[in-house]
Amino acid sequence: MSDPPLYVIRTDVRFGPLERMDVGEIERSCTHPWYNETLCRVNDCVVRLGVLHGEFHWHAHEREDEFFHVVRGRLLIDVEGKTIELAPGQGVVVPRGTLHRPRAPERTVVLMMEGATVTPTGDQ
Repeated sequence: MSDPPLYVIRTDVRFGPLERMDVGEIERSCTHPWYNETLCRVNDCVVRLGVLHGEFHWHAHEREDEFFHVVRGRLLIDVEGKTIELAPGQGVVVPRGTLHRPRAPERTVVLMMEGATVTPTGDQ
């Protein structure tokens, strides 16, 4: 049996209002295959940066929708019965309660927006 995938998920908000953030620098310094960092809070939501390569596990968020926007690379989001493929400049909202699995076949940079109360690894 193989070891579980290694995710680095930082849920503490890194930047406050009016603080400049260099998303490119954060991306360039990332050495983890699956990295997720909370950049800032916007009203009742958070904006997260994902630097991804590989697969995440199947999960759902029962109370919050989740928005994905691809900056660089390619993101596949498996949902029941289909796969949504996103290229740079494309995005999608995964509705609350939807079982899904993000996959990145190559190093991919994603911005995500979701409710501040979301558990990034899912409720189930």
